[in-house]
Amino acid sequence: MKINQEQIIDLLIQACPSYRSRAQQYFKENYEPGDERLYYLEASDFNHFIIDLYIDKRTEDFNRIFDVIEELHINGDDYVKELATIGFLESLQHHLDHENIDYKSFETYLKQESLKWWKHLIDFWNGNTEYVGGPLKEK
Repeated sequence: MKINQEQIIDLLIQACPSYRSRAQQYFKENYEPGDERLYYLEASDFNHFIIDLYIDKRTEDFNRIFDVIEELHINGDDYVKELATIGFLESLQHHLDHENIDYKSFETYLKQESLKWWKHLIDFWNGNTEYVGGPLKEK
C-alpha cells in the first residue's frame, strides 16, 4: 500500500518523537477544524526543526528521519514522492543555504533514492539539467 500525504507527519513523529510537541503547536497555530492541510508548509516547518536539531548537535534521530524520507521516495504515492523531493529535500537545501550549512553535512544521512534526488536538485540549480530528474546537458 502506498504512503499518502495524511500519513507523513505521523511517520516523522515516529522517527523523531521530539517533533511531536512542535507539530502539535504548528497545527494549532495554522489550522482551524476543516482547513485544507498545506503539506509543503508542514515539510518546511519540519525542515526548520531538524536544522535546529543539527545546530544543537542533537542528531540521534537523523538516521530514522532520513529512513522516512527514503520510504516516501520509494513507497509514496505520486504526490508524496514529489513532496519528498521538493517539499523536504529542496526545501532543506534552501534552509541550509540560509543557515550557511554545507549540503555535505546532511548527505551522510541520505539513503540511496533520496541522495539521487538530492543530487538532481543540486544539478538543476547549478544549471546542469533542464528539470529536476531530467537528463544532464552535454558540456
